[in-house]
Amino acid sequence: MKRQKVEIASYRGGRGTAGLLELVLWILALIFAVGAFAGLILYTPVRMTGAICLVLAILCVGLIFLNRWANMSHAGVLCRRILLLFLAVGLIVFAVTEGFILRAGNPARLREEGHDSPDAVIVLGAGVNGSRASVVLQSRIDAVKAFLNGTYDEDLGTTSNDIPVILSGGQGAGEDISEAQCMYDALVKAGVDPNRLYLEEGSTTTAENFANAKALLTELGLDPATAKVAVVTSDFHIFRAGFIAAGEGLDTYGVPAQLPKNWWWLGANYYVREFFALGKLELIRIF
Repeated sequence: MKRQKVEIASYRGGRGTAGLLELVLWILALIFAVGAFAGLILYTPVRMTGAICLVLAILCVGLIFLNRWANMSHAGVLCRRILLLFLAVGLIVFAVTEGFILRAGNPARLREEGHDSPDAVIVLGAGVNGSRASVVLQSRIDAVKAFLNGTYDEDLGTTSNDIPVILSGGQGAGEDISEAQCMYDALVKAGVDPNRLYLEEGSTTTAENFANAKALLTELGLDPATAKVAVVTSDFHIFRAGFIAAGEGLDTYGVPAQLPKNWWWLGANYYVREFFALGKLELIRIF
């Protein structure tokens, strides 16, 4: 009788733990569902995060029913273990990849590497709202202005005044002018010599940015294989941009542009997005 009571008590404790786990998963599913609605419906610039939240909400609900199945079947236990293993591996890969992305986009790394004045600068475009730079593009404009006048980092010194600056970015949906033109207008207004600015307006992807900029470097009398090129782009984009530039045979180093601190949530969205963009890039490379 005592043994039976102990077994019943243990069983009730197990159900209590399972019930708490289900409650936590339902709460997480609700939070992720709200995030999905916000990202996919209310503010589409973060739709990638919205899509991820939707997947996570579905995953939480799936785990609830998988856990119930596991409580009734050995097959359910096996499936739960396999899923949890895949999730654990995925989280490790995600964490390691994000570590590389964060390290590459850290401005302190640029200082540590101690680059001399480059032979050319390439600025990668980003979205334009009508004819006005988006917050991401504006951060890149601000970064290249500081880099050119020597105020980006006092330890880097001043960039040579006669090196060419290639502004790369075409015109997309909702844009009245090209991304390159938007950057050109802002830089000229800021006092940058227009004679050193070269517009590349035919690209719509990062790969096209570098392919077209490479051709323009040749037209400017530079050897793309030996020229040292500084690439100005967002901190979250530095890592992937470096891979793509290397694929084009360019010798580059990144100059990270950072979003204003009050836009941290948008930066977080882009950092997460970069993980999947890198995965897509690797799949294209393999297949």
